[in-house]
Amino acid sequence: MPDVLLTVGTRKGLFIGRRHDGRWEFDDPAFPAQAVYSVAIDKRGAGPRLLVGGDSAHWGPSVFHSDDLGRNWTEPARPAVKFPEDTGASLERVWQLHPAPEHSPGVVYAGTEPAALFRSADGGESFELVRPLWEHPTRSAWVPGGGGEAVHTVVTDRRDPEALTVAVSTAGVFRSRDGGAAWEPSNQGVSAVFLPDPNPEFGQCVHKIAQDAGNLDRLYLQNHWGVFRSDDAGASWSDIGAGLPSDFGFAVAAHPHRSDTAYVFPITADSDRVPAGRRCRVYRTTDAGATWEPLTKGLPEADHYGTVLRDALCTDDADPAGVYFGNRNGEVYASADDGDSWQLLARHLPDVLCVRAAVI
Repeated sequence: MPDVLLTVGTRKGLFIGRRHDGRWEFDDPAFPAQAVYSVAIDKRGAGPRLLVGGDSAHWGPSVFHSDDLGRNWTEPARPAVKFPEDTGASLERVWQLHPAPEHSPGVVYAGTEPAALFRSADGGESFELVRPLWEHPTRSAWVPGGGGEAVHTVVTDRRDPEALTVAVSTAGVFRSRDGGAAWEPSNQGVSAVFLPDPNPEFGQCVHKIAQDAGNLDRLYLQNHWGVFRSDDAGASWSDIGAGLPSDFGFAVAAHPHRSDTAYVFPITADSDRVPAGRRCRVYRTTDAGATWEPLTKGLPEADHYGTVLRDALCTDDADPAGVYFGNRNGEVYASADDGDSWQLLARHLPDVLCVRAAVI
């Protein structure tokens, strides 16, 4: 069983767990009293770099990095992510930190609120606004969702450094095929049941996107009502929610090695945000959404109310894969066998906002 680093961002700090010889240990929390909305584990360099988007009620949001697995942290002397003065905007939080593939060493993307994409060329120490998305002609019609207006998902393509896909709450999916110079809405087939026109060009409330391990043109999307799949890199989408107890939810993750395999955590409804049927269940597909199976072994059997947020479900890069989720009850669960069985790693943590894991 490989050694694994697990990062858990919460409403009150970052918790880092390490699995060694099959046993888990957690450090004392870093960034106490800060909400940690985003974490990335960048393994492209000589050693892993951890990136954290923290949000201090006193000092405001910032991006920190560590090159010794979280023992020491560095904050840039100047804000890493800052809106240019001419935008008239100020950073509220960093929702996403996404290292690009190997073909783009040093490149890290940050998705923010207000909804914007930033690009770093120095491993996440400084970022520059991607202006064409910020200045997109549809922006004036973007409407904040319940969680604000944010770029919360970034998907890159290890075949093509120019290919970028982002999800915006609540504007939907936008794609660029020229490194961010031009963007187009890509929501064909994704419904927006809360709008007068349920099939708009943009305005969908996309909660999360994950990329298939084998077929990189295949994407899985958890919407505000609806689970969808694209087989053409997001140009069009089809509904794959049949077989789930509810197609409302926030999180979706893909297996790191097995094609057609993905995970979701169904929620009862937007008006009743608890696990579907009040059961703590991850659902897995191994046939790209044609069928779904509940993963139950080791998870609570009694009524359960722990909601899993959009970045609080993830996989590591092991095979069999580790699968992890945290919830708003402050519980963290892990599976070391593709989700077949689970164990409770932590309880009584603050509200879990995000989880990331990697073999180290």
